[in-house]
Formats: sequence, C-alpha cells, structure tokens
Amino acid sequence: MSIHHQIAAHESWAKTTDRAARTRAARQGLEAKFEREADPDGVMSPADRAKAVANARSAYYLRLARSSAEARRQRMSTK
Repeated sequence: MSIHHQIAAHESWAKTTDRAARTRAARQGLEAKFEREADPDGVMSPADRAKAVANARSAYYLRLARSSAEARRQRMSTK
C-alpha cells in the first residue's frame, strides 16, 4: 500500500467514533459465509451448526496464519 493510502486510512479511522459499527457488516458477512459453508442446506441443529461454524472459522484463520508465515519466510530468504 502506498504511503498516500496509509495516510488516508489512518485519517479515516481517526475520525471513526464507533469502530465496531463501521466493521459490523463485514463481520456479519464473514460469519454468514462460515454458516453457509458449514451447513449449506440448513439441516443441522443450532448446536451442531455452531460447532461446525467454529471449526470453519478456525480453519480460515489458520490458513491465513499459514499464508502469512510463508510470506515472511519468503521475504527472509530473499534478504
């Protein structure tokens, strides 16, 4: 990201009074995605769906962590 974009992002967040409200739609959308992946036909009980959603969420964030670690490893090997 360019320095210009970073400045704009920081200025925007500095003017945000309710950070949770600003990101609510994105968080709800991601949670809905996990629910669709875990129970696409909507046949699971709420308790089973909650467990499956938790597993889908964990898998998602573990994949992000793995990608981040691989990117760091590559950056370090090119220095």
